Amino acid sequence: MADRGAPTGDVAAEYRQIRTDVGSISGLHRLITVRGPDAVSFLQGLVSQDLLSMSVGQVERSFFLQPSGKLAALLWVGVGTEEVVLFCDADVAADTAGALARYRIRVKAEIDLDERPVMELWGPSAFEVAATEPGHWHRNDQAVSLAAAMAGMPRAFLVGVDVDVPRLGTSATTAIRVEAGEPVMEVDVDHSTIPQECGFIPESVSFTKGCYLGQELVARIDTRGHVNRRLMGVTIQENTVPPAGAEILLETKLVGRFTSPTESLALRAPIGLSLIRRELGDGDPVIVQWWFDGELKTVKATVRDLPLDDFTNP
Repeated sequence: MADRGAPTGDVAAEYRQIRTDVGSISGLHRLITVRGPDAVSFLQGLVSQDLLSMSVGQVERSFFLQPSGKLAALLWVGVGTEEVVLFCDADVAADTAGALARYRIRVKAEIDLDERPVMELWGPSAFEVAATEPGHWHRNDQAVSLAAAMAGMPRAFLVGVDVDVPRLGTSATTAIRVEAGEPVMEVDVDHSTIPQECGFIPESVSFTKGCYLGQELVARIDTRGHVNRRLMGVTIQENTVPPAGAEILLETKLVGRFTSPTESLALRAPIGLSLIRRELGDGDPVIVQWWFDGELKTVKATVRDLPLDDFTNP
């Protein structure tokens, strides 16, 4: 899935709009709502977050996993009274809703994949404009607002609400997302990814809640094992943006592939994400290479821990 927004205009202006005020983009996520007396208990056995420990109106990250323990969806979950809202990447939303429905046996809960667009507000004023506190969500009749920051960048999801803020293009939003270290399902991570590889374990996984779908692999890795890759940032040392899928090499060894290529005005460099072999750490040098018009292109790069920026300086 590519980030979806207005046709890119003045990228620098849009980038500054996000970092200093607020802008909007739609089409990146969709809303799934589970309603009914069993909504919370039903999802408690399916997602990695401990929903029973959450208060009404609270928002947390979570994973929805395959039975094998690998990723099916990255989620933001909000608990209500006999209701749970789930926001996930748009391109896996239908599959996620369908998978949840297959587990709904003798359960008093209905699953609804909302057809309305999800507007996202990005920027320091996002929570204020959305009238939603960080880490909380609320429903007003059919309208839903949920606040879910990316690293230190405020972000709010709105459904059934329209606000008049500048529209953002794909280049500026991708730059902010990569700086924040926020992966997209089927772009930076996929159905072969283990949760520990993409991070967010402390805020997404409960190791005390009991059984949930895919729990065995996550628990086994936590207690006895390790993963061979982890999601990291990649900063390019030349003024060239490699394409998605470019090989990342340590000497001659393939250690990752470049995803979400973009340019960061704050870091003054092309950047991207990659699932990098675990033997590499923050600051290690690598080579990024790809073929273009029959010619092998190479640039020097550095792998970095995420997030690449905490957004404390506009």
